[in-house]
Amino acid sequence: MNIQVPTVLLDGTVLSLVNEQDLYGYAITKQVQNHLNISESTMYPVMRRLQKNGYLETYDEAFEGRHRRYYRITKSGRVHLAEIRAAWGDFRVAVDNLLIKETSANGGDEDESRN
Repeated sequence: MNIQVPTVLLDGTVLSLVNEQDLYGYAITKQVQNHLNISESTMYPVMRRLQKNGYLETYDEAFEGRHRRYYRITKSGRVHLAEIRAAWGDFRVAVDNLLIKETSANGGDEDESRN
């Protein structure tokens, strides 16, 4: 089953990665893809939007005869990341309460009682 990742969570994943260290676009994409089923064509618009909104800034560095565009988080990007993390925490708890609470309360037997 594929669950579509909401835009704000994609923003949070990119900001979180770049908060740890400056990264170029392909490296960001690959790190996200290691955890989520996201296409490369989805990631670059996310990075451009974050830059346009002032959450990321870019700079170019030479690499093997060409330039790589690196992304760096801004101060407002760190604030936005903190907001996303707080919202994610609340959302995760709410969803866990709905999806997992029933299973643990019934000892994992709710499917068997329906058979």
